[in-house]
Amino acid sequence: MVFVRFVRVLVSLAFAATVVGCAHVQNLPANQPTAQPLPGAVTGGPADYLSEDDVMVGLAFSGGGTRAAAFSFGVMKELDRIPLPFAGHRVTLLDRVDIVTGVSGGSVTAAYFGLKGPRALADFRERFLVQDAEAALETTLSFGTLARAFGGGVNGDVGLRRWLDANLFHGATFGTLLARKRPQVVINASDLYNRTPFVFTPETFAALCSDLGKYPVSAAVAASAAVPLAFAPVVLETYPDTCRTPLPAWMLRASEDPQASPMAQAVARGMLRYRDGSMRYVKLVDGGVVDNFGLSSFTVAREAAATPYGPISARQAVKLRRILFIVVDAGQGPQGTWAKTLDGPGGIELIAASADAALDASVRASYTAFRATLSRWRDDLVRWRCSLSSSEVARLRDTTAGWNCRDVEWFVGRVAFDQLEPARAKVLDAVPTRFRLPAAQVDAVIDAGSDAIARHPALRGFLTSMGAPQPPRIASAGPAATVLEAAALEAAADEVVGSIRRR
Repeated sequence: MVFVRFVRVLVSLAFAATVVGCAHVQNLPANQPTAQPLPGAVTGGPADYLSEDDVMVGLAFSGGGTRAAAFSFGVMKELDRIPLPFAGHRVTLLDRVDIVTGVSGGSVTAAYFGLKGPRALADFRERFLVQDAEAALETTLSFGTLARAFGGGVNGDVGLRRWLDANLFHGATFGTLLARKRPQVVINASDLYNRTPFVFTPETFAALCSDLGKYPVSAAVAASAAVPLAFAPVVLETYPDTCRTPLPAWMLRASEDPQASPMAQAVARGMLRYRDGSMRYVKLVDGGVVDNFGLSSFTVAREAAATPYGPISARQAVKLRRILFIVVDAGQGPQGTWAKTLDGPGGIELIAASADAALDASVRASYTAFRATLSRWRDDLVRWRCSLSSSEVARLRDTTAGWNCRDVEWFVGRVAFDQLEPARAKVLDAVPTRFRLPAAQVDAVIDAGSDAIARHPALRGFLTSMGAPQPPRIASAGPAATVLEAAALEAAADEVVGSIRRR
C-alpha cells in the first residue's frame, strides 16, 4: 500500500508538471534605481528614529493572517489606555512607541500604525479586520490553481496590493513612513536565495541601489505575507551600476569574520551579493519563513554595531533608563489528531507538520537570541556609561543631576494565547490563520490581546519601575466559549480551499 500511494503521488506530480509551463504567475519589480540611495543623514537605524527621552518602547507583531493583526490591534488598544506622561504632556504608552516590527498579518497592523499613529485605532477594525482581504485572491482549489502553485505560486502580488491600497494605504510609499520619524516601522520578508530576513529599510535598499522612499507600503506588506505556493515570490531588482554609495563597514567585517554570528554573516553576505552584481533579482516570500517575530533586524543591528551602545546614538544611550519590548505571538499550537494514532501524518498533513515544526523552532530560537542580545547590550551599556567622565556625561546628557550609570533596566515579554485561561486559549488557538474571519472571532481575538497584555508581568514590571499606574487586572475570561465556537462554525461553513496557513 505504501508503494502504491508513492506511485500515485509520482504520477500526480508528473501529470501536474506537464502543464506547469502553461500556468505561471510572474511578479514584476516595483522598486526603482537611484544614484543616491541614502539621502541626507537618514540610514534607517534606530538612532534615526528614537526620541532622546529615557524610555525605549518596541512592539513586534508576528505573522498569522487576520488573527495576528487582530491580536496585535488588541495589544495596541490596551497600551493606548495606559497613561505614561512625558515632559508635562498627557500621553499614553502607545504614543511613546519607538519601534514596531511586523511579519505577514502583523505587518498590516504595523504599517497602518506607522502611517497613522494612534489614530489607527479608530478605523483599523472596520477597514481591515472585518473585511475579506481574500476577495482579491484566488483561493479555489482546481487543477489550474494546483498547476500555478507548482509553477511558482497561485497568486501574484498585484491583487493584494490593490486591495490594501484601496482599503488601507491609499498608495502611500515608504517616503511617508520615513518622514514620520517615529515610530520606526520595520516590515519583514524572507530572501529565498540568501535564506535570510529581508528588512525594508533604507540601508537594505541602499545595497540594491534602489530608492526605498518611492517603494509602495502595500508592496512591502504583500511581500511580507507572500506565503509560498499561495503567492508567487515578490521580486525586487538590483541596480549595482547606478550608485557608488559605500556599504556600511560592518557588512564587510561580518562577511569575512569567522567569529561573526551566522545570522549577521548571512545577512552581510546577502547584501554584498545585491551590490556585486551576482544577483539580478531578489525573490521575497512570507517573512515568517525565516523569522516570524521580525526580531532578527534588531539582533543583527546590535551585533553589527561598532560601539558599546550601538545601534542607538551616544546621546540616547546616556539618557536611556528603561526598555520595554513586547512580542505579540499569534502563532498556532500543535494541530491535527495523528499523534493519537499509529498511522500518520501523511501527504499534505506531513508537509504542513514539518513546516510548522521548522517554523516554530526558528521562532523560539529568534526570541531566545533576541533576549540574549538585549541582556548583553544592557551590560555593555552599563560598562560604557560607568566609564564616562563627568564632563562627558554633562556634554551628552546636558546635566549630571540624577546621573546613575547603572540605572538601565529592560523588560521583554512574549504575549500569546497560551497565557490566558486554558479553555479560552484552546478556542482562540482554533481561529484559522486566514485573511477572512467572522466579526465575532475578530472581536474575540482583539479582546484577548487587550487582556493578555494588561496582565503581563513584563508590562507591569515596566510600569512599576516608572512609578506609573497599573492597568486593572482582568477579572473575566473574555467572550464566552460558545460565542467563539459559533464563530468557528460560521467560518467552517465557508468554502476553505487550499488551507493556506499563514505564519
